[in-house]
Amino acid sequence: MIRTSRRRWMAAAGIACASILTPAAALAAPANPAAPRAAATPACATSSLRVWLGIPGDSAGGTTAYQLELSNISGRACTLFGFPGVSAVGLGDRQLGTPAARDHADPTRLVTLGRGATAHAFLLITEPAFFPPAACHPANAIGLRVFPPNTRTATVVSFSFRACARQGPVFLRVRTTVAGTGIPGFSS
Repeated sequence: MIRTSRRRWMAAAGIACASILTPAAALAAPANPAAPRAAATPACATSSLRVWLGIPGDSAGGTTAYQLELSNISGRACTLFGFPGVSAVGLGDRQLGTPAARDHADPTRLVTLGRGATAHAFLLITEPAFFPPAACHPANAIGLRVFPPNTRTATVVSFSFRACARQGPVFLRVRTTVAGTGIPGFSS
């Protein structure tokens, strides 16, 4: 008799739990299970961006700081996350020296660019005179090859500066992409 009462009690408890949880599950379920979810904002393709350099830069101690700007020229929002790839380019689209080293001074965050919005990355260029000439082999760069974050397609920003032609010396440093323009008073 005790076993029968215990079974009835457990069955009643199970029914009570099910009746409590069923409305909660119904509230959590989507109204229309066949409706597609809203698509996440896609990453910015290189073709969706205009990459440009804020000139003039700020110089101190043989290093010049520039704002590398990435403006969304597409008709829809897109996202950037992380570091752009940057290297110096010489005549014949030849890479000069070592690509930019990553400077982790800024926190890495997802940046959503609406139509026409701009994000930026801080770019430091060190004068070749600060490296031994034999290790650097100073040369004239005619531009910066820029891979926007998480892309495999580059664009070249025309810009003349002195660079190291040889691999080794780190004369370029870049920070992660952050929201907004890096130029005070500029609005996109």
